[in-house]
Amino acid sequence: MTTLISDRITLTLDGNTILKDVSLTAPKGNFIGLIGPNGSGKSTWIRALAGLLPFQQGNIYLNGKEIKHCSPKEIALMIGYVPQDTSFHFDFSVHEIVLMGRHAHIPRFGLESQEDYDIVQNAMEKTNISHLSSHSVNKLSGGQRQLVFIAKALTQQADILLLDEPTSALDINRQLQVLELIKQLTKEGVTVIMALHDLNLAARFCDKLVLLANGRVLASGEPKDVFSPGTLRESYQIHTAVRYDDLIEAYYITALSQIEQTVRI
Repeated sequence: MTTLISDRITLTLDGNTILKDVSLTAPKGNFIGLIGPNGSGKSTWIRALAGLLPFQQGNIYLNGKEIKHCSPKEIALMIGYVPQDTSFHFDFSVHEIVLMGRHAHIPRFGLESQEDYDIVQNAMEKTNISHLSSHSVNKLSGGQRQLVFIAKALTQQADILLLDEPTSALDINRQLQVLELIKQLTKEGVTVIMALHDLNLAARFCDKLVLLANGRVLASGEPKDVFSPGTLRESYQIHTAVRYDDLIEAYYITALSQIEQTVRI
């Protein structure tokens, strides 16, 4: 079982403190949603957890080892990462991009096996992109590229998936498809940490939520514990109504109005 722990991380970029003393433990098979307004630090935290950003204080442990001492191959075998920006500078086919997820499993100077190709095909079928296999990734829509990079992460067969707004460019049908797929993966033991903007989708699919505001953890726990009108007012600066929807068996948030802010002249 692969474990991932963020222990009181503080991270500064260009002189600006983006994350301040943030902690998180990701139990096996949990679906954890990072939520919060724009600029609250969600994407930065995801990238730090993936070993892509240095931090100034605290530590991140991957299977008990400081992530800064893990090699890229070690990380790739344990963590699948889907970035928010899925643009690609080179003209690869969809199949070639998805196959890149197998690189950490292939011996140096080795070639892909039939098993690797089967895993790629399975990932493309799960994400409904098999028909795009030969297409150039640069000619796809933003939503299609997101599905390609999700498939690539699936081929890594890692115990942990880190996803940064993976459904932001998808229509509601594909959003539900992807989130239901990811929820099924957690039932199979995969741990998922995902940055999300849609609070209602987060409430419906995530086991635990971590609410960020100004780079700090404002609240964490089950959706019922995080989604209080007072907490949402403090983080998003809006008035909300929070109710439980029996039909979808999840909490539902309705934004009512912005909080009036005093402008000083």
